[in-house]
Amino acid sequence: MEKLEKSDDDWLRQLGDEAFRVMRKHGTERPFSHDNFPDAPGVYYCKGCGAKLFEAETKFDAGCGWPSFYAPADAETVGESVDRSHFMVRTEVHCNGCGGHLGHVFPDGPAPTGLRYCINGVALDFEPEG
Repeated sequence: MEKLEKSDDDWLRQLGDEAFRVMRKHGTERPFSHDNFPDAPGVYYCKGCGAKLFEAETKFDAGCGWPSFYAPADAETVGESVDRSHFMVRTEVHCNGCGGHLGHVFPDGPAPTGLRYCINGVALDFEPEG
């Protein structure tokens, strides 16, 4: 997957302050601030480049304050890297299409994967089915 490259100024104009801070500067939104997506069939896309990231059928209520999914829509679109910030080691997830920070993945999710992709809602665009 070829990565979309833009200047910080271009990303800021496209994303706005909060999404820019989260996606381009590896920030985190406040819990319960952007998990207001409907419980409806559809697809979650990257706000930065439009890549298909998650299917609504894999979303679940983890009670953590961020949209949570047990699997990406396509393993090619969601990448992982080691995050050693805040005096801990976590697995960061990012969009392979634009490099935007999405959140983190943890090994405490439901079946069938046992994973919890804890994603900043400000990094997502939801498109309902149909």
